[in-house]
Amino acid sequence: MATLLAIPILGVLLVLQMAVISRVPLLHGTPDLVLLVVIAWALQKRVQTAWRWGIIGALLVGFVSALPIWAVLLIYPAASAVGLALRRRVWHAPILAMFIATFVVTLLAHTISFLALRLSGGGLPPLQALNLVTLPAILLNLVIAIPTYYILADLAKWLHGREQKSLACHFLPQTALPRPQCRR
Repeated sequence: MATLLAIPILGVLLVLQMAVISRVPLLHGTPDLVLLVVIAWALQKRVQTAWRWGIIGALLVGFVSALPIWAVLLIYPAASAVGLALRRRVWHAPILAMFIATFVVTLLAHTISFLALRLSGGGLPPLQALNLVTLPAILLNLVIAIPTYYILADLAKWLHGREQKSLACHFLPQTALPRPQCRR
């Protein structure tokens, strides 16, 4: 169920990112909503579909992006990997983990994008790319990281609480669960 929800959620966010968010840059940097959602989803405690969300996000962004597909397929699963690694290490402070992951992954994504554009013969000089694109994008991503984390935390709580309840109702005997929790 969580994997199926990734397609419409990430698709709507990608359209929002392309149509609205990209039109309001800070210098030349814009936030990456899909990247933030992949990171926030990977940081949730009970989520087991973080890799799938990273791959789905990469495929959706790769479909509409001018970047080579190999670059996009590196960036979004790497965001899942960083989120999952931080979830295991910084599990007492999830907002701190979200800030760290957002900073690291945005820097990594812009480095990969810069290298991909350089290999294809385009792009800005390195110092200009850092000052005009990467640093403003990091700032915007950090600002949007807090609401993104809490919205995804609510979604994960709703989704995984619902799945656990339905699985428990189907596989445990009726006497093992209180009546209000298991409605048939």
